[in-house]
Amino acid sequence: MNTAGHSEATERRGLELTPFRGLRYDPDRVGSLAAVTSPPYDVVVRPDGVHHLESADPYNIVRLILPQAATPGARNDQAAKTLRRWLSEGVLTTDPDPGLYVYEQRDGTGMLQRGVIGTLRVSDPAEQVVLPHEDVMPHIVADRAALMRATSANLEPLLLTYRGDDSTTATADLIERTAEQPPLLATTTEDGFSHRLWSVTAPADLATIQAGLARHQALIADGHHRWATYRRLRTEHPSPSPWDHGLVLLVDTARYPLRVRAIHRLLHDLPVDHAVAALDGRFRVRRLEVPLAQALEALADAARAGNAFLLAGDGAFHLVDQPDPDLLARTVPADRPTAWRTLDATVLHATLLDQVWHIPEDSPAHITYIHDAAATVAKAERDGGTAVLMHPVREEVVRDLARQGVTMPRKSTSFGPKPASGLVLRALDL
Repeated sequence: MNTAGHSEATERRGLELTPFRGLRYDPDRVGSLAAVTSPPYDVVVRPDGVHHLESADPYNIVRLILPQAATPGARNDQAAKTLRRWLSEGVLTTDPDPGLYVYEQRDGTGMLQRGVIGTLRVSDPAEQVVLPHEDVMPHIVADRAALMRATSANLEPLLLTYRGDDSTTATADLIERTAEQPPLLATTTEDGFSHRLWSVTAPADLATIQAGLARHQALIADGHHRWATYRRLRTEHPSPSPWDHGLVLLVDTARYPLRVRAIHRLLHDLPVDHAVAALDGRFRVRRLEVPLAQALEALADAARAGNAFLLAGDGAFHLVDQPDPDLLARTVPADRPTAWRTLDATVLHATLLDQVWHIPEDSPAHITYIHDAAATVAKAERDGGTAVLMHPVREEVVRDLARQGVTMPRKSTSFGPKPASGLVLRALDL
């Protein structure tokens, strides 16, 4: 992703990160910082997760990112009113000086991730500054855009990655030095992750970070729909305006490699026995009477040899692999690179969902995307649907396809750890 050394590097605009006055919870006004945070909106399992977060603290950020009301319009109005009330009551306060924010996440396994939160210039795809790797669902973009319009705020940062090199050494050193100072905030969330945040406001330090990023591209690791929302809202407001920029977290994966996990599917109206029966003669299917952890190990083993999936929902697991080559030849589009054609997500969407099970992939009434495997299985067993558990894609495959301008099927990957929502927000009208 480094553009240094190429002739166009000095001509093409790269990452342009701008300081902003962060909006943060006043720790004296909330039960605890951990109690007001949330995973990103699309990771929260609904409705169970929403209820759990709402009950954690009356000021939990989920009331803004996933407001609950009878209609979409009422939900967005409620979020806007809630935000205004928290501002007027001093629950949320604006930092005095514009800055960039160094953000650290750490867990009990030794995983450490550090990056910089700021507002990034929203660029067009043709500029190849921000590279998507997944398709988006228009109804989700419309939903997020309506919420951002109503609140006039970026409520949670996207997760973007770049590959650091010699040109970002000064930026990396600055991040490390900053992390040695006392933080603005520190908290540990119930998932065991500790979070720390620092503000960088000195002009020389800001210039160091901005210069280090100026000749780089970024890959969208998490937040494709919100990036598409930023692009839509930018077109609705004459430039220059605050909508020219959107809130992001940038992580140098040369120093802090991300974890790549799968996103699973819950098929609401397809019982497992029907799903398995439809595969007869098209895929190999083996029933596994084992715990989830062992089933996922079997999936990983099968995925080394080709496309593989786990179906669940009837108290057992069904390992699906070895698709009929003729079936794949008929159903998978041939005008894409081999790396795309052989993705599990491609085969799932083009072959299984479209041709075998006849399930529309863009309908929330038929399919839900869930990050947690156990939660997906539990909901399938409770609701009588089918859980489709996926094996994660390697990061290098994602990056190579993105560089070629080839997007993967929607919700193909889950990069992490994701930034906690609620630690720093951006109000566009403050």
